[in-house]
Amino acid sequence: NSRGAASLLKDSIPVTEFSASGPFEGHDLLRRGFTSVKNELLPSHPLEVSEKNFQLTQDKTNFAMLRNIQGLHAPLKLQMEFRAVKQVQRLPFLHSSNIGLDTLRGNDECIGFEDILNDPSQSEVMGEPHMMMEYKLGLL
Repeated sequence: NSRGAASLLKDSIPVTEFSASGPFEGHDLLRRGFTSVKNELLPSHPLEVSEKNFQLTQDKTNFAMLRNIQGLHAPLKLQMEFRAVKQVQRLPFLHSSNIGLDTLRGNDECIGFEDILNDPSQSEVMGEPHMMMEYKLGLL
């Protein structure tokens, strides 16, 4: 064989197979928390799914009404502005309030549950900054 042993190993075993992704990936408790089979199967309340999708449903209704009134260009322009504003965020270990998105949606003058008691999914738990940046950039 004219090829060396190193090239044989490199050709026969892809390095990506050793990564921790796929069906046999272990559950990362530090990043995802504890798992519960019951919580993954059923919502805890019949209205939970409706409440989770409330903003999406309201946006679709507003886009349809805007399209009927002003034409196709208005919802497309607004969706482009939404995407541009969503991309601007703080570092991954800091909470981002998305005040620009709230202003575009008209929610900046509304007082909701998350304004007083904060959204439970956005709790003020700060992780290790270096590890979280490496995870976001795909280095970890």
